[in-house]
Amino acid sequence: MARPPVSSDLPQLRTSDSPNGQWIPTESEPNPWVIRPQVIHWRWLLLCLGILGLVLICLRLNLKGVGLIGGGIGVGLSLWRIVPSLWRAFWVSSWAHYVEPTLAWLTLGVSVIAVFVLLETPGQIQRWFQRANWDAIGALGDVFGAAGQILIATLAAYIAWRQYVISKQLTIQQNTITQQQTIDTYFQGISELVIDPDGMLDDWPLERAIAEGRTSAILTGLDPMGKAKILRFLSTANLLTPLRRDDHLGRPILDGKGGYQKDRVNGIRVVNLRSILEKADLHGTDLHGIDLSDVSLERANLSWADLSYAYLCRADLRGVRFTGADLYQTKFCDGSPDTATPIQPQQKPDLHTGHCTGALIEEADFSGAQNLSRSQRWYVCAWGGSRTRSTVPGGCEDIPDRLAQ
Repeated sequence: MARPPVSSDLPQLRTSDSPNGQWIPTESEPNPWVIRPQVIHWRWLLLCLGILGLVLICLRLNLKGVGLIGGGIGVGLSLWRIVPSLWRAFWVSSWAHYVEPTLAWLTLGVSVIAVFVLLETPGQIQRWFQRANWDAIGALGDVFGAAGQILIATLAAYIAWRQYVISKQLTIQQNTITQQQTIDTYFQGISELVIDPDGMLDDWPLERAIAEGRTSAILTGLDPMGKAKILRFLSTANLLTPLRRDDHLGRPILDGKGGYQKDRVNGIRVVNLRSILEKADLHGTDLHGIDLSDVSLERANLSWADLSYAYLCRADLRGVRFTGADLYQTKFCDGSPDTATPIQPQQKPDLHTGHCTGALIEEADFSGAQNLSRSQRWYVCAWGGSRTRSTVPGGCEDIPDRLAQ
């Protein structure tokens, strides 16, 4: 009967010990790195005692060569037994487990001492200490001490910088939360001011003045994103759009479609921004579809803002920065750009021809403006003046300068 292959790590047993006459591996020398129940290995024990005795005899008779060999063997043999015993110290607990490690530690200590003594290491160490330049070593210690102080100072500066960054981030988050709470309070206050209990727009001259004052006060204390939120709310709620009023009470007239009728010529706004947004910083904000007609934005910063579908007719845009702004379908005038003209005091606008419906855009900066259509470019080049014309993407060579005529 053929024997099956047996792993070298399995204990080998005699065939006679197997039941039913089957083959069982025979016992072999144990591997110290494999966890097994502990027993005393007498051959290894006698070997350690022999090496221990040999090292002691060599120390007594000052046999340097034989002592070094014996000490080296003792060190290697002791480490071979100590290292695996430490590894399985927490797995096996019996009295036999402590015999071999204790003897190995004793052999290791004696062997190391013997090697040091036979090599005259203590004398060499003493001579090295006598020849050492302690002044240089002391100076080197001062250098290391200075370097340590520099490292400590650098670490302290880094910790202080991180604390500043974290504190700044927490301050920004707290300011954002506080600003949002202020905006929510403004939304609720304006809504309660101009809307009656039935949900209809009910604004009187005094209420409109209070709404304008509240808007002016809150816009001065917000960052660009906060200002944009306020403007989007007012524009979406048609509070910035001129509404048609009846001739008796001045209330807005419904359009029969769930909204109010717009009147760009004679209508009255619930909130009139007037000059509140002059020099305002609105860069990088979302002003999509906003109605800023008849509003003064003189020298405001609208660079990189989203002004797509915005209504800027009759607005004062002199000196405004449109650098990189999205001007897709943005209206600067009503009617045709060929017949449209900028707004003029005491002149009634004509929404069909565009006469007196255009925005004032002198000295505006359109550098890098995006999605500027041909009709927009025509109006901007015709009524922008020399400084504005020099910044329009695509140039204005084919469009006459009507301000110079």
